[in-house]
Amino acid sequence: MTPTSLLHPDAFLSPLAIADAVRRALDEDLGRAGDITSIATIPEATQAHAIMVARQAGVIAGLPLAVEALRQLSADIHIAAHVRDGDAVAAGVNLLTLSGPARAILTAERTALNFVGRLSGIATLTADYVRHTSGTKLRICCTRKTTPGLRALEKYAVRCGGGFNHRFGLDDAVLIKDNHIAVAGGIRPVLEAARAKIGHLVKVEIEVDTLDQLQDVLATGLADVVLLDNMDLDTLKQAVTISAGRVVLEASGGVTLDSIRAIAETGVDYVSSGALTHSAPNFDVALDIDA
Repeated sequence: MTPTSLLHPDAFLSPLAIADAVRRALDEDLGRAGDITSIATIPEATQAHAIMVARQAGVIAGLPLAVEALRQLSADIHIAAHVRDGDAVAAGVNLLTLSGPARAILTAERTALNFVGRLSGIATLTADYVRHTSGTKLRICCTRKTTPGLRALEKYAVRCGGGFNHRFGLDDAVLIKDNHIAVAGGIRPVLEAARAKIGHLVKVEIEVDTLDQLQDVLATGLADVVLLDNMDLDTLKQAVTISAGRVVLEASGGVTLDSIRAIAETGVDYVSSGALTHSAPNFDVALDIDA
């Protein structure tokens, strides 16, 4: 079994990103001298059997990184997977069964659990949002409000939970915010400048705060997507009516589990929420060892 065999089949994560993220995490944990506790207390030849178990119900993400952490420390660890990323599990379900050198398993334990706990937390929260929009056309998207250095992993976890990805970075789409509009001199000048310089495959999104601004954007015919920033439900409904399908509409700002259903029912196409990544609680997962 390889780490990539546990990836969600419809999510995006490079094998190189897995290996690099794990290497950095292990470097951070092992420091200059390695796991001095395991070296001092566990004889080198000791073997161990361990089970990674979900202590709560939720959606799993991060197993490929857990496997990679174990593999980087020892090729002699046998790993059997009982679920894969994107699977919904009940509390008490076994995720991985491990057997092999005890020192390597103990050294990899926290790094493996950190990845699974963090990413499963994001996947589980995302799945909650998605469930609240069942029966509507709305798609739930993450933002760039991610942990520095972990963006690709956290956006992958959103996909595992049934959500969708917004921009991965500043280079994969044009998103014109209020400050861009202010500096460029207005809605039409900023959109014309963007269209004059970008390639034909690059999408252009622009943020508006009012319905008058939305009308100005629609009059130009230059935007693909309009981000409706911090609008109340009545204003969102009016925006849907005004746009009449001419642009894709994305709502953002202050989105919560309590409000997401009502937002979905306004008829907007997307909601972007930074909470999916910056406020997801850690998923409770443990590694139980029987030496």
